[in-house]
Amino acid sequence: MYKLNYQNKEGSVVYLNILTEKFKEVLLSVLPIVVIVLILHFTIAPLETNLLLRFLLGALFIVVGLAIFLLGTDIGISPIGTNLGKGIAKSNKVWIVAIAGVVLGFFISIAEPDLHILANQIADVTGGAIPNMSILIYVSIGIAVMMTIGLLRIVFNIPLYKLLTGIYTVIFLLALFTSNEFLAIAFDASGATTGALTVPFMLALALGVSNLKKNGKASEKDSFGLVAISSSGAIIAVMLMNIFGKQDELSGSLAVDLTGTESVIAPFIHHFPIIMKEILIALVPIVSIFLLYQFFFLKLSKKKLAKTMKGVFYVFVGLVVFLVGVNAGFMEVGSVVGYTVAALDSSIFVLIVAFVLGIVTILAEPAVYVLTHQIEDVTNGYVTRKVVLTALSIGVGLAVLLSMIRILVPGLQLWHFILPGYILAIGLMYVTPKMFVGMAFDAGGVASGPMTATFILAFVQGAAESIEGADVLLDGFGMIAMVAMMPIITLEILGILFKIKSRKGGLHANE
Repeated sequence: MYKLNYQNKEGSVVYLNILTEKFKEVLLSVLPIVVIVLILHFTIAPLETNLLLRFLLGALFIVVGLAIFLLGTDIGISPIGTNLGKGIAKSNKVWIVAIAGVVLGFFISIAEPDLHILANQIADVTGGAIPNMSILIYVSIGIAVMMTIGLLRIVFNIPLYKLLTGIYTVIFLLALFTSNEFLAIAFDASGATTGALTVPFMLALALGVSNLKKNGKASEKDSFGLVAISSSGAIIAVMLMNIFGKQDELSGSLAVDLTGTESVIAPFIHHFPIIMKEILIALVPIVSIFLLYQFFFLKLSKKKLAKTMKGVFYVFVGLVVFLVGVNAGFMEVGSVVGYTVAALDSSIFVLIVAFVLGIVTILAEPAVYVLTHQIEDVTNGYVTRKVVLTALSIGVGLAVLLSMIRILVPGLQLWHFILPGYILAIGLMYVTPKMFVGMAFDAGGVASGPMTATFILAFVQGAAESIEGADVLLDGFGMIAMVAMMPIITLEILGILFKIKSRKGGLHANE
């Protein structure tokens, strides 16, 4: 009995240590945004007291919620993904990979917090003309289909650059028949689906499925690319939703409350039960599939099963707290700040703030640190973390800046940036080391993290509402797409530089 209590106590200490680390990571991610808002509040964009207090309380909810959620992902969602991946591999049947990919892809996508945020924002801006549930279902179907194709690519050793070329050829063809409003939403949905829940699950699943390969080894290349292929499903799904739904004539507006008359606590109380219900519905299918697999095949020990279920509970609690914080105060201030700064006499202020927000967001994103370490390791230190981080921060800063220029300059449309950008990205795939192709396309998902999907999205939309001649639906969306695109080009260029440098040093870049 004493031993059991000791083990429980030791386990609690480990969880507490992990939670503390996660808390520090998330705090570093959120703090720069809070500091910028406070600086703007005391200088050019003062906020009403209630509004500012709601923002600070929302920021606290986001930090606590994301920290708990990330802990739960580590001890719950990732092990579920790994065990299901191993189970698929043990079956040694391609049709099981296909069915599992579709089912798991759908349910893991529909539970992604960043996608919920974007879907709610689309519903708000369009006045319910595009319901949030429609976006969630269509995008999740697209993710499911493309994730299956991504898993089959691993099994059949299909080169990533060839598959991505085919996928983006299809996307460009569909874009010819897609309205400008839906084009922006489609590419934003792609960036929003590669969030904190989907990425660890997909990587864990890919690792398990790679065991199906005849050589029995999971190569480093297979750990990259699945996220990129899966996220393209969101673009295709939203485009098809537009083409077959005949929803061409849409207008959008954003209700920006500058007064902050609502009480500080009321919005938090209002959102709690709604979000709890949404997250419960989203998580139940994933847990049910895992428990059925556990009951019939896996047979984990009670201790391991209890640990996994505890992780799922943390994911639930963390998601609820995080989304309540986002919806009850954080995003509202983003739109108010964007509206206020864009309304100033000079547009230089909104351009500077946009650029700075882009830079600090990517520098503070925890997943970026994982990616930069990974690149440094793979290139044996030839491409250093500092170089990658600098390149990514400038790239994302420019992405948010260009999004703001698109709003300010009449006639500039998203495809003016996206079309040449992705043509360049696809062209670079054929000359950059193949290891960098998967890294680069996955980096887009890493860059468009929680802060991009929440505060910066709201900031850009608030600015679009304020600027005369701009349309919130047409111009306010598309920013996440720009943020997701820039790291692809940045890392592909870094890959080419690495190849040149390694040849001079007598090494061989990974082709």
